[in-house]
Amino acid sequence: MTNQKQPNMTQPWHLYGMALLYIVAGINHFRKPNLYYKIIPPFFTNKKFINEMTGFLEIVLGIALCIPGFTSLAAAFIILLLILIFPANIYMVTYSEGRLGLPLWLLYIRLPLQFLLMYWAFSYIDFEQLFL
Repeated sequence: MTNQKQPNMTQPWHLYGMALLYIVAGINHFRKPNLYYKIIPPFFTNKKFINEMTGFLEIVLGIALCIPGFTSLAAAFIILLLILIFPANIYMVTYSEGRLGLPLWLLYIRLPLQFLLMYWAFSYIDFEQLFL
């Protein structure tokens, strides 16, 4: 009999769940760009660039979460990204053009959800590793 090693899943399942969330969301930026153009506030002039950069970053950061040496850095950048895209969430609540036909109560729920996503990412930051 050969002694084959099983894959070593050193990260908790919820980290992989978060990674999948960002990878899928990032891919969706390229699959349905018009959806995202509608929620980018009009004072941002290059909606195509913002959408594609956001999608690209979500994919890269989602993948980086799964790489042990990059988990902390990826989580820190996810928090930064969530802060940077927060104006889109406010725009969705404030202006009917950005609501995508969603009920206003659901959009209000989305606002604190962003902070829960930040907290979730924060829980994976190892500050000793991050600042070495």
